[in-house]
Amino acid sequence: MFKGYFTLQPNQARLLVLFGQYKGTVRQSGFHWANPFYSRLPKLEISLRARTLTVEKLKVNDKQGNPIEIAAVVVWRVEDTAQAAFDVDDYVSYVHTQSETALRHLASAYSYDDGKENEITLRSNVDAVSQALREELQQRLSKAGVAVDEARLTNLSYAPEIAQAMLRRQQAEAVIAARQKIVHGAVSMVAMALQELAEKDVVQLDDERKAAMVSNLLVVLCGESEVHPVVNAGTLYS
Repeated sequence: MFKGYFTLQPNQARLLVLFGQYKGTVRQSGFHWANPFYSRLPKLEISLRARTLTVEKLKVNDKQGNPIEIAAVVVWRVEDTAQAAFDVDDYVSYVHTQSETALRHLASAYSYDDGKENEITLRSNVDAVSQALREELQQRLSKAGVAVDEARLTNLSYAPEIAQAMLRRQQAEAVIAARQKIVHGAVSMVAMALQELAEKDVVQLDDERKAAMVSNLLVVLCGESEVHPVVNAGTLYS
């Protein structure tokens, strides 16, 4: 009879199996007694604590076929002890394998950072991608009675063989975007200057003088280096 006594630590569970039949699970911590004929295999004692799995850096191709490196961290816990013990051979190994598979599938489903308009990308929509990873993991791991509390990307970068080329492309895109803003602002300032001169009747400009003024202002506003003005002591036509 004394063999029926056992203790459970907080967030620990014990499955009760009698002659090969599952009878239930004890989840309450403390000192307990059960039928001495219940199986006492180590596999039947399961921790209910939250665990962290780090999926090491993987080299995969994104949606556009670009090689990238991606890694993630998964916080999980056992929710259904019977499924964890009896539906899979080793639920810890199962979680690790399915997490790696889900991360590979996720990387191939999204572009790294050059998607279409309003398209979710790995680099620009980290929260949405992490949520998608958590949902896919939950679907995969529910067979093992595992609940996924959180899944988040911890590393995301281009593979070394294309990193330099992609960096140059990103720099070029940044330069183009900056130039577009500079030109847009310069054109707005030139239009404002011409409008103010006309409304306040400061000077009367014909089309040729307006063209010269626009050219000079755009050079000043859009030039990268410091501009040194030249004072014209004569007229535009001399």
